[in-house]
Amino acid sequence: MGAMSAQMLAQTRPGAKGALLIDSCAPASEFGDAWPQGVPLQIHMMDADEWVVEGGDLDAARELAETVEAAELFLYPGDRHLFADDSLPAYDETAAPLLEQRVRSFLDGIQ
Repeated sequence: MGAMSAQMLAQTRPGAKGALLIDSCAPASEFGDAWPQGVPLQIHMMDADEWVVEGGDLDAARELAETVEAAELFLYPGDRHLFADDSLPAYDETAAPLLEQRVRSFLDGIQ
C-alpha cells in the first residue's frame, strides 16, 4: 500500500491505530479537516529527495509534525526516493536499517 493510501485510510477510517508514511506525505486537508486525534504518525523521507521536496510532501510532513501531537518526522540525509527498498538501486544501506529500527519501535508502541 502506498503512503497516500495509508494516509487516506488513517485519516478517514475510524479505529486506525497509527500510520507510517514513507517517501510520501500529503497535507491533512487532502483527506479531511485534520489528522485524527490520538492516532500516532511517523513520517520517513530523505531531506533532498526531489520527489518530496518539489512535490510539496516535505512541507506537508513538516506541517503535520508541527501540528499533530503524536507525529514524528524523520529526515535522512540524501536524495534517494524509495531508499528503504533493497531491491532498488536507490537503497541506502545506512538510512534503511535506521528506518526499520524506528518503524519497529513505533509498531511496538501501538500494539
